[in-house]
Amino acid sequence: MAIENLTATTLRNIIGDMELDETLTSREIINTRMRASLDVATDPWGIKVTRVELKNITPPAAIREAMEKQMKAERERREAILKAEGEKKSAVLVAEGRKESMILQAEADKQAVILKAEAEREKMIKEAEGRAQAILKEQEANAESIKLIREAGADDAVLTLKSLEAFKAAANGKATKIIIPSEIQGIAGLVSSLKGIAEDAPEKEEA
Repeated sequence: MAIENLTATTLRNIIGDMELDETLTSREIINTRMRASLDVATDPWGIKVTRVELKNITPPAAIREAMEKQMKAERERREAILKAEGEKKSAVLVAEGRKESMILQAEADKQAVILKAEAEREKMIKEAEGRAQAILKEQEANAESIKLIREAGADDAVLTLKSLEAFKAAANGKATKIIIPSEIQGIAGLVSSLKGIAEDAPEKEEA
């Protein structure tokens, strides 16, 4: 009976130092502490305690109800924490997705502007090259024409007339003032005089 009373007292002391929910999950700890305490207390009686086994703990109804409420509150708390963490992660992912989308859109717009500018520049270069090629071809054609006229034995007057035609083409009906070399002006005057003489000759014959 003394050992039973000592065991009950020791058990109450051990459980009193623990949380209520710990008592249901710490049987090995309780067994070890009880064995050590009982062995020391029963040693003067000539008794050696080698093993203590706690079979079951049955708390009163009020304590069980309180434990159930505590466990329910703990589950609800963990559920709320998990829900809040889930919502937080979801908001972070949505924000990161928006940020990534805006960055990609900005990069796409920038690339489009760059490509458009490069296309415009390439177009202007091609058009300028085309105009330059056309002018070069025209000049080569004029040079070739004059070369052929020289090879055909044309005199300076014919060459000068061809030069006048080149000036006329250069003016293209848009120029308001054209500077003509004096040599060409002299030949042009000669041509006009010859034309006047040719027009006067028929009048004299009629007279």
